[in-house]
Amino acid sequence: MSELWITLNDIPEEGQNFVFEDQNFWSAAWKQYKVEVKPGDALVSEVYVLPQDKGCLVRGGTKGSVTIACDRCTADYKHNISTEFEEYEQVAEDGDDEPSPVVKTKEGLKIDIGALLWEHFVMALPIKPLCKEECKGLCGKCGADLNEGGCECEQEEGDPRLAVFRNLKIKN
Repeated sequence: MSELWITLNDIPEEGQNFVFEDQNFWSAAWKQYKVEVKPGDALVSEVYVLPQDKGCLVRGGTKGSVTIACDRCTADYKHNISTEFEEYEQVAEDGDDEPSPVVKTKEGLKIDIGALLWEHFVMALPIKPLCKEECKGLCGKCGADLNEGGCECEQEEGDPRLAVFRNLKIKN
């Protein structure tokens, strides 16, 4: 994945703000992880890093949009991305299950801000992308977009043996 390394020793003790506007970071990650989105409004990440003894406090977020295909009708639509996070990251210790974005090098502690930005970007993507809540999708027979009107396909009534249950009302 595209990485954005920051050496914590280079940051003043009162912390420092960073702005990441390089769209190549996002497109490289989309390609690597096969995330099917296209660029929308530029994704801009703002991050504040406050160094600590064994790690750092990281506060930031990403704003912008991506173009993504609707899961029902396959039409592309604009999905707004707005993430915010505040995390304390430190060097992984022996026995830690998850890798840490903070590593110890000859130059001192470094953090991969790209890993944090990517994690929060992925969490901002919808599990089931829909162009709108009431999207009707495509006809299963002819493929017509039902949002643009009906189709001429014959609609099945279902199993006639279960017709008696269609009007069944259950009281609580």
